[in-house]
Amino acid sequence: MRIRTAAVLGVFIAAPWGTASAQTAPAGREVRPVRATVAPKLDGRLDDAVWSGAPLPAENWVSYNPLRGEPEQQRTRVWMAYDDAAIYFAFRAHDTDPERIRTTITRRDNAWNDDWVAISLDSSRAGQVAYHMFINPSGIQMDALQTASGEDSAVDWTWQSAGRVDEEGYVVEVRVPLQSIRFRGGDDVRMGVMFFRRNSRLGISWSWPEMRPGQWVFESNVTAQFGQLKQPLLLEVIPSATMSANQSRDAGAVWPKVRSRGDLGASVKYGITSTVTLDATVNPDFSQVESDAFQVEVNQRFPTFFSEKRPFFMEGLGLFDLAATGGDGTMRTAVHTRRIIDPLAGAKLTGTAGRQTFAFLSAADESPEGDADSLFTIGRVMRNTGPGQYVGALVTDIEYRGSHNRVAAADLSLRRGQSFRVSGSAMYSDSRSLEGLASSGSAGLVDVSYRTRRLNLSSFVEHFDSGFQMDTAFINRVGLTRTFQYGEVQFYPDQKKHPWLKRIAPFFWTVYAEDRQQGGDELFAMPGLRFDFTRQGNFRIDHGRGHETFAGREFPVNRTFVLGQAQFLRWLNAGGFMQKGKGIFYDPADPFGGSYTSLGNWVTLQPTAKLRHNLEYNFSDFHRESGEQVFGVHVVNLRNTYQFNPQFLLRAITQYDSARKRVLGDFLASYELVPGTVVHAGYGTFLESVNSRPYESTARAFFFKASYLARF
Repeated sequence: MRIRTAAVLGVFIAAPWGTASAQTAPAGREVRPVRATVAPKLDGRLDDAVWSGAPLPAENWVSYNPLRGEPEQQRTRVWMAYDDAAIYFAFRAHDTDPERIRTTITRRDNAWNDDWVAISLDSSRAGQVAYHMFINPSGIQMDALQTASGEDSAVDWTWQSAGRVDEEGYVVEVRVPLQSIRFRGGDDVRMGVMFFRRNSRLGISWSWPEMRPGQWVFESNVTAQFGQLKQPLLLEVIPSATMSANQSRDAGAVWPKVRSRGDLGASVKYGITSTVTLDATVNPDFSQVESDAFQVEVNQRFPTFFSEKRPFFMEGLGLFDLAATGGDGTMRTAVHTRRIIDPLAGAKLTGTAGRQTFAFLSAADESPEGDADSLFTIGRVMRNTGPGQYVGALVTDIEYRGSHNRVAAADLSLRRGQSFRVSGSAMYSDSRSLEGLASSGSAGLVDVSYRTRRLNLSSFVEHFDSGFQMDTAFINRVGLTRTFQYGEVQFYPDQKKHPWLKRIAPFFWTVYAEDRQQGGDELFAMPGLRFDFTRQGNFRIDHGRGHETFAGREFPVNRTFVLGQAQFLRWLNAGGFMQKGKGIFYDPADPFGGSYTSLGNWVTLQPTAKLRHNLEYNFSDFHRESGEQVFGVHVVNLRNTYQFNPQFLLRAITQYDSARKRVLGDFLASYELVPGTVVHAGYGTFLESVNSRPYESTARAFFFKASYLARF
């Protein structure tokens, strides 16, 4: 059996897809924000003059997760206003039991388990990029950038919010500076907007307008019609200063002299036009304030993925995603910027022009050998063919000492009605090694899905030539052709009889692959069952059986998997998983089969609104068929955070990995006024046990960073 992606892709391109006019926002829906004569004070109270009028006609909110199409159980009212400097929002979130509202004082982007309200703002009205702003009842912010190819929660931008719990529920106020969003100014400015609300204890999310199955924000939002709005000049400069002191030694050796280093850097953001932005950085500070959590890395067939955490690369990173990548596919992302290890300078250009959205990234990466630097160049363009639909292209190029890796890609995402979607990508690579050897290859992916309130069906096909190479990507393997099919039926119990049970979903997943690198095929079939409960609870159980080929040998494999988690109390969130079965020990020279166990547990304790403890434990082992243990690994990650206020926190992290016999201690004091204006001071120490010696410190470091966001 040989699956050819290109042929499948061609069939779907030729299909009679709906035009942009067939997928529009709800007919007749339009809201008109009021012009504010006096800007509201953000204090979590609705006593400002601008909120004294009638709220928006945002009535009859409808659930979208996990229930579909159910009316709101708690009433929500929204106001919207604007002036020459900003757009303002106010929410009155009614709650019949305000004492059970869950809210915390925590750092940005860390309050997803709380109650919250949210805004989706498609400021350019192009149906390609939307700003998502989430706010908990204490005013803590979470944000994300939605593009046609996915939602990127790594991005941060400057906006203000406040919240307060009272006897009726809670109030949230939001200010979005016009400098922070891209739009085309004029006398009649139109943007797309919609609103969300999450109730933590019920475990239900609602939206206005309704999001039907298979739809997302670009297909569901309504038009917000403003009067005159002028796009202000965007010019931001962020100078930064860093200082670090490091020591490292072999176990038992004397500490060497401290190595100190200080650096100055600067980043600039400039609005070339109202919809095009240039970002540039020189001698950037790419020290990672957030440590990568330890993970079980023993007997992993594929490399471990670590997310990007450096601000310059995080912002707008989702624009470079290709359709049909991610998920369970072999290619997790086409542009994984952690491949750029030690950049000297970088520039990004992003924007929209009519129906086109584009992005360009260039960065020079310093060579570890100290010779010629690698030059990364990445370009992306997408053309909107309707809300949430596009055709696009991506090119990537890496040059280093005469070697290169160049990739050209095309992708698309199309809809047919409300429920049917197809997305796909086609890629071609051309490479030359340092030794002068040339190689090339093609790849393709197609993802087809059909989603209704009751059914969730999807089919995925991918093909990678053995000569395909994409050094900007995070990709597990090449020389592979694979397809998987997924089907799920969703049942919604009577909420009057079973108010604690929200959804039951039996599912079936199967995968077949030809692995030309390993010299065989693989097949796996897995039925399972999912449950969704109140208190954000969920439970899953499945069992799968099949075979897998590795190093030319075929091995039987199976697994039983159980997963569950819930917000049991306002101060307690806990969950865990267990996986057991038959697997492979991935020794390239002499692989063998056996049995394995993998389990993990996590607990979040929030005894007060400001104090949080996160504990995660993972265990993995493998036994030969004879019963002999090959390995047993324990990994512990402990994080303790005290958030004095939304800007200032103290954090201590302890991480333990029994396989590598290492312990990491990481301590941080952090103050963030707004994204860009920050002060961090941290100390870290690394302890190891070598040759059964007691654990002792082999590395320690101190760092200090300060930066300031100046807007002109």
